[in-house]
Amino acid sequence: MTESIIIAHRGESYDAPENTLAAINLAWERNVKAVEIDIQLTADNEIIVIHDKDTLRITGKKKIVEDSSLKELRLLNAGFHKEGNWDNELIPKLTEVLATVPVDGKLIIEIKSDERILPKLEMDLSRSNLQDDQIELIDFNYATLVKAKKLMPQYRMLWLLSLDYLIPWLLVRINKKRIIKKVKKHNLDGVNVWAGRLLNRNFISQFKEAGLLVYTWTVNGPRKANILNSYGIDGITTDKAGWMKEQLRI
Repeated sequence: MTESIIIAHRGESYDAPENTLAAINLAWERNVKAVEIDIQLTADNEIIVIHDKDTLRITGKKKIVEDSSLKELRLLNAGFHKEGNWDNELIPKLTEVLATVPVDGKLIIEIKSDERILPKLEMDLSRSNLQDDQIELIDFNYATLVKAKKLMPQYRMLWLLSLDYLIPWLLVRINKKRIIKKVKKHNLDGVNVWAGRLLNRNFISQFKEAGLLVYTWTVNGPRKANILNSYGIDGITTDKAGWMKEQLRI
């Protein structure tokens, strides 16, 4: 297993406020080689790093991201939701995060806005100093991801699937062949799926036999990580990336 298998979920989000420069830089400091973040478009066409559609959970004050300007959003305390002294943490811009990525690091970017974010995203990425293989895009919205791949074919892109995240696994019916066909139709590179009971050896092997990558979210226990690794998983997203690396001795 290579070090890039471990992906810091919103940075080192167990120890620092998610999606902040503090959490992201902590991951790099701990020699984590891949960090996942979430991005959204503001009212004034800036890309910021935040998961929710509004700022209430993170900052304690509610502002709708797509209806707010960058200046308004940058006045909020992005460390509000985390214990400790994080009062100086701001919601970062994507460009600020891109500047933190080390030469051997990879940034996995989850698109949380609709297709209107794509032109600005393409511009921000193209102006960064990162190599093409240092950037990957993921999205639950298949149509948006397909459009992103057409605009930026140089980057790997994985389709996010929730599988049995919200529904009991016994009630979920998935057609793996159909998913594989959709992924390959538009030259996507794989899937990034919930680490539930449906993510088993058979699921992973079918996708890998089709030449596709399989990542998973969110795994915080080394036993589960070791099992998935033995199945041939390509990427494991975790809130405790530095700690997980130590537990798995990679």
